[in-house]
Amino acid sequence: MAYVAPIHRPHSVRHAVRLTLFPNEDECLIIAKTNRLEIWKLEESGTLVHTDTKAVNGTISILQKLQPRDADTELVFVGTDRFHYFTFGWNATEGKLETIDSFFDIHEKQMRDTQSQDMCAVDPTGRFMVVLLWEGVMNVLRMHTVKSKRHNLHWMDQIRISELFTKCVTFLHVETGHPKVAFLYQSRTDNPDSHLVTYRLTADDKNTEVSRFEARDQVDSMEIPDAGASMLIPVGRGEEDQKRYIIRNASTARAQLGGLIVVGETRLLYYDDAAKTKVEAPLLESSIFVAWAEYDVSHYFIGDDYGTMWLLEILLDGAVVTGLQMTKIGATSRASSLVYMGNNVLFVGSHHGDSQVFHVDLNTKSLQLTQTLDSIAPILDLNIMDMGNREGEEQTTNEYSSGQARIVTGSGVHKDGSLRSVRSGVGLDDVGILADIDNVRALFSLKSHEASKTDTLVVSFLTETRIFTFASAGDVEEVESFSGMIFDEQTLLAKNLSGSRLLQVTTSRALLVDLESGVIVSTWTPAEGQITNVSANDEWILLSVDGRILLSIRIQQDLMRVESNDLGERDQVACIHLPPEHPGIGVVGFWKSGTISVLEIKTLQPIHGESLRRKDNNASIPRDIALAQVLPPHLGGPTLFVAMEDGFVITFNVSKSDFSLSGRKSIVLGTRPAALQLLSRTSGMYNIFAMSEHPTLVYATEGRIVYSAVTADDATCMCQFDAEAFPDSIIIATEKDVKIATIDTERRTHVQTLPMGETIRRIAYSRNERAFGLACFSRQVKKNEEVITSSFKLVDEVVFKQLGKEFILETPIGGEMIEAVIRAELKDSYGNQVERFLVGTSCLDDSSSDAMQDGTRGRILVLGVDSGRSPYLISSRNLKGACRCLAVMDDKIVAAMAKTVVLYSYNETSSTTAEMRRITSYRPATYPIDLSIEGNIIAVADLMKSMTLVEFVPPADGQKAKLVEVSRHYQSVWATAVCHIDKESWLESDAQGNLLVLRRNLAGVTREDKSRMEVTSEMNLGEMVNKIKKVTVDTSENAIVNPRAFLGTTEGGVYLFGLISPEYQDLLIRFQNKLAETVETTGNILFSRYRSFRNEERESDGPFRFIDGEFLERFLDMDEKVQEEICVGLGPNVEAMRNLVEELKRMH
Repeated sequence: MAYVAPIHRPHSVRHAVRLTLFPNEDECLIIAKTNRLEIWKLEESGTLVHTDTKAVNGTISILQKLQPRDADTELVFVGTDRFHYFTFGWNATEGKLETIDSFFDIHEKQMRDTQSQDMCAVDPTGRFMVVLLWEGVMNVLRMHTVKSKRHNLHWMDQIRISELFTKCVTFLHVETGHPKVAFLYQSRTDNPDSHLVTYRLTADDKNTEVSRFEARDQVDSMEIPDAGASMLIPVGRGEEDQKRYIIRNASTARAQLGGLIVVGETRLLYYDDAAKTKVEAPLLESSIFVAWAEYDVSHYFIGDDYGTMWLLEILLDGAVVTGLQMTKIGATSRASSLVYMGNNVLFVGSHHGDSQVFHVDLNTKSLQLTQTLDSIAPILDLNIMDMGNREGEEQTTNEYSSGQARIVTGSGVHKDGSLRSVRSGVGLDDVGILADIDNVRALFSLKSHEASKTDTLVVSFLTETRIFTFASAGDVEEVESFSGMIFDEQTLLAKNLSGSRLLQVTTSRALLVDLESGVIVSTWTPAEGQITNVSANDEWILLSVDGRILLSIRIQQDLMRVESNDLGERDQVACIHLPPEHPGIGVVGFWKSGTISVLEIKTLQPIHGESLRRKDNNASIPRDIALAQVLPPHLGGPTLFVAMEDGFVITFNVSKSDFSLSGRKSIVLGTRPAALQLLSRTSGMYNIFAMSEHPTLVYATEGRIVYSAVTADDATCMCQFDAEAFPDSIIIATEKDVKIATIDTERRTHVQTLPMGETIRRIAYSRNERAFGLACFSRQVKKNEEVITSSFKLVDEVVFKQLGKEFILETPIGGEMIEAVIRAELKDSYGNQVERFLVGTSCLDDSSSDAMQDGTRGRILVLGVDSGRSPYLISSRNLKGACRCLAVMDDKIVAAMAKTVVLYSYNETSSTTAEMRRITSYRPATYPIDLSIEGNIIAVADLMKSMTLVEFVPPADGQKAKLVEVSRHYQSVWATAVCHIDKESWLESDAQGNLLVLRRNLAGVTREDKSRMEVTSEMNLGEMVNKIKKVTVDTSENAIVNPRAFLGTTEGGVYLFGLISPEYQDLLIRFQNKLAETVETTGNILFSRYRSFRNEERESDGPFRFIDGEFLERFLDMDEKVQEEICVGLGPNVEAMRNLVEELKRMH
């Protein structure tokens, strides 16, 4: 059974809209990101701030706004690719956002999809709407006119239209109150042209009956001279001084505001539908325009396909339109959606690169970038670099959540193309280092007398203490003395106190020092033995002597002992903690009993106790404790963290009133005990830094506690350090040195970017060269003609900088495109295994080239890397078809060409020559799109006919080698990628966003049964997967999910795919089904419909043996009572299910 969960959620922006969503507030921006609606608000500084996210069970394809009658707020209309539609908006009664209407097409599909994308247009009043989903069919809707239903949509009619291939649809600005709609369409699919036609939407004066949209109902109809026209811009009527005037003589009428602009590739056309007049203007520079936004009635921003932002200006003489003018104002990402936010702020939403926010200056006609919203969409290829393991091609890889596995993606298109490194966890940026300081036991930060910020670092060793002072300029000096502190012993605790005093606790004594005079005010020494554990706040010290005697000491009374408790032989103190925000209590962990106790500090009497021993481990001992307010106070009380000897961390919810413990959960951070360090935040809240094999930052986000991997290898101890020269920093000690660093406060996917300015189509990783091989192509416009240039280049694996010279494909073939790149280990001319890069290319369709006339459609190139780390050509083989994919089987090369899969032998005769000989071939059903090899089995993903397993049979008994089909999936699936995941199982993705796990049926009774692959799991991901990369992770025996692959999608999502252990399969299926009955999302769309398999042939009722990890994580956000209801009948209790979901979440 299969499991999938997002590592990096998709950030592609295809739709965005500005509207008034909340009462008495400014307009906000809603961005659609695949299956999420994000709400952003504009700050005075001109930047956008993310305020909320609404999850939708569907892939969003339509986003519009509607205006109910006499309402202060607007509604959002959302449509998905599964033909679910809903509106949501502000409920004034309950004071929250809620779904208002929800529609779903339950009829059997009998109409063809539109040849262009789904379209939706709303009239300027926000009351009428048309939706085009099917070829030749238009749905007409309007807001209800009845006051009690004014927030509801009314479906008026479904009308047949003759404009089949519609390029654009929009409403015009009218003064009569009768909506008018315009279509820009192509009359024939085989003849590129453009026609404009306008209709009145309704046939009666009350706007209750929809027009028939027949030829006699047309108001205007004309052919547009520019066949490439694809955009309509409705123009408003203008201000009071720009109002139009009526001329009865049509022959002398002049175009005025209130018409529409037809934007073509080479010219602009303004048409005034009232005066029936045109104003045309040629473009000085042709382009392909893709998005627009209105600045005011006479100025419009237009983005083109090349990432250029244009300003379209309507030249006016009063209300009369005299001309049109286009001006370049800057460069942006290739826009998918443009929204003008007011205050000269323009939002550029992009599917092809990062989304951006610009400040616009119309006086200078320029743009200034103020904010970037990162996106790694679309992912064309990905590869995995394990920073902790480099043992072979199919190496065992660290789990992604450990922060050691780095996913490198080829992202973006054309000038927005880049190489991205995706890594999990919290990043540390080193800002300073204290070298040659090893074996550090503890770190403490202090303030000197009258210092406003931290300026002193106490470094404790096994037998001594060293102190460093930091100047305001950043200079560091080690001092020989500091305010009477002891240097010749190990320091267990050092902290500032109120009243300009300092507390130092060593293994032999506790000192109270006056910082101003440097005089020791008071000393406390145990009667016998050594201090083994200590913790303190501003009022109390809690310590243990020899682990047997527990003592409480009052600081304000000059270190007077208040109470003691001799444990004798009954138990021993393992760890001690005094919470900073609760001075009246302490928490103590014990060795023998494996328990913790919450004590009253004055009497040392236990208030509450808890046994931490697990049934399967009697040696579990508490080794460190932290009690702090991690969650926001309005969401929960303090949380108690207990680090155990075996690497577990157990957490409890602590009552604010009586400090009772509840809600026990446990996680694993490693195999050795974690050291817990509090990091103070604002308003009495804290994060916790846990140091173990995998350092972890514990913090609160989205109302729950999150454990995030930290990129701090070999950290042994740390402390917070807010110095003037190093504000908001931390100091981390490793085995070899002490580093000053800044740390992110929240977990995120860390993305490192290498801008390339061209499309990275394929990525190959070389361990020996410690570099990535990139197949790139660039697009330039020269003399109004696109020129494509392909190249291969190397970049460093860590710093992402280009190495050596790039290898440019300049050959007699003419226009050549790199289609595939892999790294392979092949034998050189001396018989030694060496790394080579194999490159497959295709020839652009240019029949005039000599190569095309000779039948050459592509090549296979073998590249080596010279001493200067530049690629060079070893061998080239011309092909009769385009080489779409490459793979290696032992020492043989497998190439997928236009209609054939071919197996080649490789023989390198010298360092610059080699020969490839055809061994055998196999002809798939239509067109091979991807290859995956396991042993002597080749999985061939077919463009239309799913996948086939082909076995290589070596030559024997005088027979030639051959490729024999052994199994096939007989359904029609438009495959995009395939990957072997386990034994006889394979993972396949298709163009409709489905994932299928197919298994070879070796247990079949007949030969036909054995040749038919069976579906063991299937689900709709909602995003088209471009690449599936196999990964092998060394998991524990009792792991819930075994990771098997990473998936990269066109929307910029990176997903973890895994197989669920048999003992958890039934539990997780029942758990997901019960969650689906309980979880409500915006739009009220059923989870089963969203995740059900769907293509042109069939649609299932829900996901089949597939678990959605992101959906399971919503269990953690629910109220505890709801959690209890869900767990009824499952078997495990609420705590066990919370722990299970937390463990799944930590995988990614």
